[in-house]
Amino acid sequence: MSRKYFGTDGVRGKVGEAPITPEFVLKLGYAAGCVLAQEKADGRARPTVIIGKDTRISGYMIESALEAGLSAAGVDVLLTGPIPTPGVAYLTRALRLNAGVMISASHNPFDDNGIKFFSADGQKLPDDVETDIEALLEKPLATLQSINLGKVRRIEDAAGRYIEFCKSTFPRQLDLKGLRLIVDCANGAAWDIAPHVFRELGAEVIAIGNTPDGTNINDDVGATHPAAMRAAVKTHRADFGIAVDGDADRLLMCDADGTLFDGDQLLFAMVKDRHARGVLRGGVAGTLMTNFALEQLITKMGIPFGRAKVGDRYILEMLKDKEWEVGGENSGHLLCLEKHTTGDGIISALQVLGALRRGNHSLREFTAELTLFPQVLENVRTAKRFDFAGNAAVQAAVKAAEGDLKGDGRVLLRASGTEPVIRVMVEGKDAALVKKLAQRVAAVVKEAAA
Repeated sequence: MSRKYFGTDGVRGKVGEAPITPEFVLKLGYAAGCVLAQEKADGRARPTVIIGKDTRISGYMIESALEAGLSAAGVDVLLTGPIPTPGVAYLTRALRLNAGVMISASHNPFDDNGIKFFSADGQKLPDDVETDIEALLEKPLATLQSINLGKVRRIEDAAGRYIEFCKSTFPRQLDLKGLRLIVDCANGAAWDIAPHVFRELGAEVIAIGNTPDGTNINDDVGATHPAAMRAAVKTHRADFGIAVDGDADRLLMCDADGTLFDGDQLLFAMVKDRHARGVLRGGVAGTLMTNFALEQLITKMGIPFGRAKVGDRYILEMLKDKEWEVGGENSGHLLCLEKHTTGDGIISALQVLGALRRGNHSLREFTAELTLFPQVLENVRTAKRFDFAGNAAVQAAVKAAEGDLKGDGRVLLRASGTEPVIRVMVEGKDAALVKKLAQRVAAVVKEAAA
């Protein structure tokens, strides 16, 4: 059965438009509750689910609708209030619950929202369970007898539990004393959590993006708008800047001079540190968009490297399949499976800071071996779905461009998942050549798709 509502990261859309309406969310909660009730895991009298959310004003409405649907299906509900997505994953596992639900649209604007489910082990809900939930969405909503309805209560110490968990992932023999950090919380789920984590480990913390009002999440702050972090670092003469996104599963950082470091560079810092200490298990997972320079350097270090489809869900699948632990994408989703079951911006920042503290390095010094290749992306809009992989002219153009790169770069074509666009990406050592080849391949794609 193909999934109608669940994408690669749950159900997401503009608030007030299908599927993010009170009616649909109520039914989604009921359908999810029915699936969980059928499992009756861990010998519980009834299943229990935890619900977290970010700071969007629509979170109140969606939380209430989910709560009502789950209760109608006989599921007990725990509410956390605003908490990062990885915090929900942690609490689901730590409290031995049947599932976790996060209400967030991550890095999207405030008028979007979404619902993401976690399984009992704190990982993304398996595809077959999401399919079962979708099947029940087609059936009428019913309500159990009053005596069988679920109960709801709020976990008052949810944030404190998660803060302690984050701190536990930082090396016990190290601290952050003497460091001044800018922590940009994106006016999102981490606004009152991230500053506490770094402060309690000894750092002087100057928080920005920590005044959410329901509509300013990701608004010119956070990992999707790192200029605010970079400017604050220079203004306050901080040692490092840390920026997460609205639900705090994504991370970007900068050095004392404001130089920005993306997910590929931060992933390298974590890999280099683990490799040097002999604790790196297996290889490293990137995505189709991971910079070619990172792949070359990691391979040169004798470490296996694999590319998954774009999205942290697919990185996780590769890590589990290969029994590796570390992976990520250049947008800042980083996974350290020996620390957490999902990507976590706060924990990833702690892993990078731990690596730097061992030798008192700056980010620039520690990642000096990695010089990212220039990347050029050309978007070619097509009138209809275009099979570029089966087009002889396009494939000939790709092969010719790869020949011109002489092994020091790559050409990637992929279709957008949300619009009729073919994305042409070329990267290599020579910026001028990369731009020229990207334009040349894009022109062939445009002509072939006409």
